[in-house]
Amino acid sequence: MSGTIRVLVADDQALVRGALATVLELEPDIEVVARAGSGATALAEARRVRPDVAVLDVQMPDGDGIGVCAELVTALPGCRVLMCTTFGRPGYLSRALAAGATGFVVKDASPEDLVDAVRRVHRGLRVVDPALAVESLAHGTSPLTPREREVLAAVAGGGDDVAALARSLGMSRGTLRNHLSSAIGKTGTRTRAEAARVAERNGWL
Repeated sequence: MSGTIRVLVADDQALVRGALATVLELEPDIEVVARAGSGATALAEARRVRPDVAVLDVQMPDGDGIGVCAELVTALPGCRVLMCTTFGRPGYLSRALAAGATGFVVKDASPEDLVDAVRRVHRGLRVVDPALAVESLAHGTSPLTPREREVLAAVAGGGDDVAALARSLGMSRGTLRNHLSSAIGKTGTRTRAEAARVAERNGWL
């Protein structure tokens, strides 16, 4: 159909992926041309079908949605990206927009809102969940440096041995402790585990 919006849907949960695709395919001007369950598959499918809009989940295996977004907008400048996530964390919003996403909605949005977001993003308009935008302004941007984020992400992933963490991240134990101390101070917490939880909850990791 002339003027049809060609959409890629990427979500690691098959039921959610199918539901999103079904909602969009009910519209006469939207065609779901590819589906993906991981970041790597989303990139491969996007390069293959060259969609107009990519609807990406934030949390996926083999490359999270924000990383995929950054690669997509470089590899396929004509493809708009709409992030769609269960977790409306303010840090996710700022990171997604910085990566080049045009829109950001949460999965409990109504089907009508999702369809409207796809159409508006396709037209080049920015679409952001209003409640998340307010929360993001209240929390501000992430105070963590890239290295502090990396360290806390390793802690959140189950790392609790300083020597092992230092080896896995390619840094000395002293450097690791400095990054952890700084991150703990910035998150207003008392332990590295608490700092990782706060950073994860705010979408900074």
